[in-house]
Amino acid sequence: FNKPEWYLTQVLMWIGNHAKFLDEKIQPILDKAGSSVNAGLEFSRALVMLILEKLAADIPCLLYDDTLFCHLVDEVLLFERELYSAHGYLSSFPSCMHILSEESCFQRWLTVEKKFALQKMDSMLSSEAAWISQYKDITDVDEMKVPDCAETFMTLLLVITDRYKNLPTASRKLQFLGLQKELVDDFRIRLTQVMKEETRASLGFRYCAILNAVNYIATVLADWADNV
Repeated sequence: FNKPEWYLTQVLMWIGNHAKFLDEKIQPILDKAGSSVNAGLEFSRALVMLILEKLAADIPCLLYDDTLFCHLVDEVLLFERELYSAHGYLSSFPSCMHILSEESCFQRWLTVEKKFALQKMDSMLSSEAAWISQYKDITDVDEMKVPDCAETFMTLLLVITDRYKNLPTASRKLQFLGLQKELVDDFRIRLTQVMKEETRASLGFRYCAILNAVNYIATVLADWADNV
């Protein structure tokens, strides 16, 4: 169970390798019989059901191993993306996201997501380049003079959104949104703490970088306001 990519990749290969046969040999038989069944999709659905059984058995065994659990979630999300984008799987069919949405699994996912996000925030703010813009030498790109830590933080939020956006229920998505709001507030507190250290040099480099960071974050969050 510590290598979920083995069976997830195998299923994707089976789906891909059988697509032509199902489409050219089996689908015409179904069509001739007047059936509305799509052979390829039904084949995919049956294999996904096997994966759901496997995940249901494996997840309790690694629920409290952060590294293995996180690896499983990452691999499942990659699998889901490939299943929908490359193989036309339907959102109305059973999916791995239903397993990840079950209470014990979901709460663990939220916990490890927060843990690793906070670790990322620690490293981004302790970096030597935290208050320097990546684009400082390209004036037409760097109008807002965004420090690296602010840009990295917003990328972190965007990645979290990308990970939870395919959850099957709005209530679960809202719980992840709650986590993002916590992270924004945590980042605000961290910026305030750094700013207090800089009050004697309010025109200094780092103080100005903090103001630029706040302006950038506020602007991006306003842009995201239309994203349901």
